[in-house]
Amino acid sequence: MATMQPKSTRKPPEPSDDHAPIAAWIKSTMPDLQPILAHLDGQIRKALPEASYALKWKKAYYGLPDKGWVIELVAYDVSVNVVFFAGAKFDPPPPLGEGSRYVKVRSLEEAKATTVASWIGQAGEHPGWK
Repeated sequence: MATMQPKSTRKPPEPSDDHAPIAAWIKSTMPDLQPILAHLDGQIRKALPEASYALKWKKAYYGLPDKGWVIELVAYDVSVNVVFFAGAKFDPPPPLGEGSRYVKVRSLEEAKATTVASWIGQAGEHPGWK
C-alpha cells in the first residue's frame, strides 16, 4: 500500500545568524518600501536580539530558538505585510487573518505606530511556526 504524501511540501526555512540576506532583500524591494522595511527590520532586531533570520519564497523570516519563526515580512508593490504567526494570541490581535494574524503597512508612519511595536514585542512571547 502506498504511503500518504502531505498535501503541502512547505517546510520552515533553515535559520541563520547571518542578517546579510535580509539586508540585501530589503535593498531589492520597491524603493518606496525600503524605508518601511528597514524600520521594521530594525524594530524586530531590537525587540528580538536573539533572533535568527531566513529568506525563503521572497519573504523575510525572524525566529527565536525556543519559539520557531515568529514574524514574516512580505513586500508587495505598495505595502508590507507583517505576519505574526501567533498573532491570534496577542492583546489586541492584529486586524487581519485568523491564527496567523497580520497587518498591512503602507507608510513609514504606520510602521512607527505603537501598536506595531507592541505586536513585535509580543511576537517573542508566543510559539510560532516550527
